[in-house]
Amino acid sequence: MKYFCILAADKPNHGDVRAANRQAHLDYLKRQDHPVTVLSAGPTVEGPAETMTGSLLLVAADSQADVEAFLAADPYGRAGLFQSVIIRQWKWTIGRPDGA
Repeated sequence: MKYFCILAADKPNHGDVRAANRQAHLDYLKRQDHPVTVLSAGPTVEGPAETMTGSLLLVAADSQADVEAFLAADPYGRAGLFQSVIIRQWKWTIGRPDGA
């Protein structure tokens, strides 16, 4: 199992797309029937109103291909919310879930 971090930036003026798909997105992340385990996730925000502008996820998966397929099937991905998505394999050093 490998760890990956995902940083996705919303397309400008797509707050309505995010809002319309948010519950389905959250439900999808909580499911356990795909080969990716979501360890931590949340929106990036901007300004005093903390407007959601993207997403940050930490996940565990066997391969980057699994992560890419997971993101493509996500309701946000299917709705075309993201302007860009960066996936990086990540070496979890501090605060690991196994207590190491």
